[in-house]
Amino acid sequence: MEMQEINRRIARDLLKIRAVFFRPEEPFTWASGIQSPVYCDNRLTLTDVAVRTDVEEALAEVIRAEYPEAEVLMGTSTAGIAHAAITGHLMGLPMGYVRSGAKDHGRQNQIEGRLEKGQKVVVVEDLISTGGSVLEVVEVLREAGAQVLGIASIFTYGMRRGIERLEAAGVRNVSLTNFDIIAEEAAKEGYIREADIRRLIAFRNNPQDAAWREA
Repeated sequence: MEMQEINRRIARDLLKIRAVFFRPEEPFTWASGIQSPVYCDNRLTLTDVAVRTDVEEALAEVIRAEYPEAEVLMGTSTAGIAHAAITGHLMGLPMGYVRSGAKDHGRQNQIEGRLEKGQKVVVVEDLISTGGSVLEVVEVLREAGAQVLGIASIFTYGMRRGIERLEAAGVRNVSLTNFDIIAEEAAKEGYIREADIRRLIAFRNNPQDAAWREA
């Protein structure tokens, strides 16, 4: 399947199960206090069998194509764990995951699962906004001696800050779909008005500026 077809198919899947839900007239409030016209919960993909199949098979296809040297998949905690496990199973690859912090008991692991120095790793993430949390995972893996080939994610906002941070860290990300494509598909399917796309892109470009509501 071509990447463009994957982009649009996964976008339609996420909209169908409201894993990505647009509400420009009644914005959601993020933990940071930002007023957002979009709510994203890709964990919902796990509870819809058809969508879950699409997502995991697409992740496997993208990793085979974009990171053919991958030896281990590492999920982000917690949202990326299940996707790394299912995709790893489909690909016949080992998987593990990286905790947000080291355990305070036992072996005090932060990386769960066997990881040898020099192994080529792909990080599996559900969504990327500013890139902060996934870059912390990349840093932990690099410190452990892994060769991080890049990230495979389900969805990215394409926010400037996230793109710049990934570039600065020398990390590549390949997403199954993105904010712009989902906005286009949402308008086609009648979830939002065509006129709302301009506001959504204005938010994506500068989420701290509430002026997107008047765009």
